[in-house]
Amino acid sequence: MSWRAVIRELAWLPCLAAMGLAVVAGPARAATSLASICRIKGQEENVLQGLGIVVGLKGSGDGGNYLPTIRSLAAAMQLLGDPLGKGGAAELKDAKNVALVTVSAIVPAAGARQGDRIDCTVASVGSAKSLAGGRLFLTPLLGPAPPRSTRPEDRRVYALAEGPITIEDPSIPTTGRIHGGCRLEEDFNNVFVKNGKITLVLNENHAEFQVAQDVAELINGRMTFQAGGVPLAHALNQVNVEVIIPRQYLDDPVLFVSQVLNLSMTEPQTIPRVTINERTGSIVIGGDVEIGAVIVTHKNITVETGAAGAAKQFVPLDPGQTQTPRLKALVESLNAIHVPPEDVIDIIKCLDRNGKLHAQLVIQ
Repeated sequence: MSWRAVIRELAWLPCLAAMGLAVVAGPARAATSLASICRIKGQEENVLQGLGIVVGLKGSGDGGNYLPTIRSLAAAMQLLGDPLGKGGAAELKDAKNVALVTVSAIVPAAGARQGDRIDCTVASVGSAKSLAGGRLFLTPLLGPAPPRSTRPEDRRVYALAEGPITIEDPSIPTTGRIHGGCRLEEDFNNVFVKNGKITLVLNENHAEFQVAQDVAELINGRMTFQAGGVPLAHALNQVNVEVIIPRQYLDDPVLFVSQVLNLSMTEPQTIPRVTINERTGSIVIGGDVEIGAVIVTHKNITVETGAAGAAKQFVPLDPGQTQTPRLKALVESLNAIHVPPEDVIDIIKCLDRNGKLHAQLVIQ
């Protein structure tokens, strides 16, 4: 390299330094990993279900008048070699310590092995007043897909549930949990590689076209060199991003998946949302949620919003605010005059119905 070339290179240093200072001085942008906004297709929970009976109750069961419980108890006695006598179901008319329940268990998304124990929940089906003190009789659990045949012998049992019931919410004594009460009888190996590809599934709160495209571009920018420059990721829609596994990772896809999920990206810019929980009265508002120019009249409250000078009809909430008004400012104004949360929620709903809420409204 000639001395002139060296001088030209050195001449760039002050500019680069200034650029570097500008980057450092700028505001830091939040970052997140792909694992926090998406999952791998194939890693889903499986729900196992069954119908069983709870015994050992202190007179709080369904009673002898609830025939489904009596039939289930009679079938259990038949299986145990003690069938009913000539009296039939009438022999169980005083069985007040038995209750018919649904039993369900959730197999983790990562899968599980035969012999593993997981929690299961039980809920009363009949007229039982409480399941406190009861014990679930050995119950087969079916799933995850319902059997096509209705014959009992064709049913595939994935787990067996049994054990003492713990009431977690005293206000709902007809629902309880059995800790470690479900023993798996099948392996749950969730396959996540198909045709040499994996599929990233964006979670519900990030499922947008732009976010899916950003994820694909991130992977292509950071991982494509491992495939000789061939793009690996392709956004199929706003939910799914398909990723080709490079040849060197085909025998070790777990390593590739871990590297992909650990990729860091700037926090995705999703559409503005307003989330309302009507039961608790809580309102969660994104700071950038805008509203249109409106006059809000609710009971004895009147609030005007809009850009200053809009035909002199609207007054901004904040006199110093010249941009589009924010919902946050409106709610703060309502809170300042002690408007009840239920009234604030009604006003937000009205804004949404009138097309003046520039965000997605989520009611829980």
